[in-house]
Amino acid sequence: MEEKKQAPEETAQEKKPDTAPAHEAETTPAENPSDEAPQPEDGEASPEEPENDASPEKPLGRRERRAMEAELKKLRAENTALKDSAAKAESEAAQTKDKYLRTLAEYDNYRKRTARERDGIYADAASECVKELLPLIDNLERAAQYTESDRMAEGVKMILGTVPDVMAKMNIEAFGAPGDTFDPALHNAVMHVDDEQYGEGEILEVFQRGYRHGDRIIRYAMVKVAN
Repeated sequence: MEEKKQAPEETAQEKKPDTAPAHEAETTPAENPSDEAPQPEDGEASPEEPENDASPEKPLGRRERRAMEAELKKLRAENTALKDSAAKAESEAAQTKDKYLRTLAEYDNYRKRTARERDGIYADAASECVKELLPLIDNLERAAQYTESDRMAEGVKMILGTVPDVMAKMNIEAFGAPGDTFDPALHNAVMHVDDEQYGEGEILEVFQRGYRHGDRIIRYAMVKVAN
């Protein structure tokens, strides 16, 4: 009976938990906040220790102030000079544009005026030429009224006799006659003849006389030339 009573007591002693003293209990994170505080990374400054690398500005001395004032004065002068130069350039550009427009308008007026004068000169010249030819036309009309061939031929010869005078009034000269020397600047050779009794380049026959006004050829003479 005694052995049965002791067994439960031993079991109870073995199962009794070991309790630590209160002062030896583990501390919680709340009791040790220094262990959980975030540590600054490499290269970062601690929030409690701000950077103070910049040194406080020193007041400028008299010499530095004078140098800065001189530089500022120089820059203002350069700015004023640039503004004046820009205004002058704009004024010159406006004057140049105005001259260009005036010149363009004057040239256009000149072109129109010369065109009118050229047309007027041509009309005047044509009128003067026809005016000088009118007597010849009148005489030809009269000659055409003759029924007899002899009188008609005589009238035509008389008319042709007045042609040189009419041409002279208009400063027109006729050229090209047998015996003249061939000149390619005046004559148009339509035939060539090999004949030793004539000189080389001698005009043998004139098929159509040439006419010129001063140095200007109105019509080349059509001739036959000896080689």
